[in-house]
Amino acid sequence: MEIEKNRPTGKMVLRTVPTNLNTNSNGDVFGGWIMSKMDIAGAILAKEISQGKVVTVQVNNITFLKPVSIGDIVSCYVDLVKIGKSSISINIEIWIKKIFSKSTKKKYIVATSNFIYVAIDDTGKPRIFLI
Repeated sequence: MEIEKNRPTGKMVLRTVPTNLNTNSNGDVFGGWIMSKMDIAGAILAKEISQGKVVTVQVNNITFLKPVSIGDIVSCYVDLVKIGKSSISINIEIWIKKIFSKSTKKKYIVATSNFIYVAIDDTGKPRIFLI
């Protein structure tokens, strides 16, 4: 599946670089590693909006579009979709910049998903928040 986009949607909240510890037997970065970065990035925005603790309750339509390699600069972009009484829906895009190639200025989208978070209180129960 190919998504043609010139630039990311939303704001960048996380950047990192995978190492050889994050690769599968093919030498590509694990999908689970990518998904964990998506979850962290989405939670950053959800925590800012809810002004407190959040938990991930649902991951929708995660799509891996291209492989990620060791040394790629991985950037996580988040875009608010919807705010409920205690839930927040966020679209997340992962973009990479290849450092070890001739076209180091070009960014590529490599994964997309929608995550839903719920604001919780100190006992772990959902809480209503006011925006």
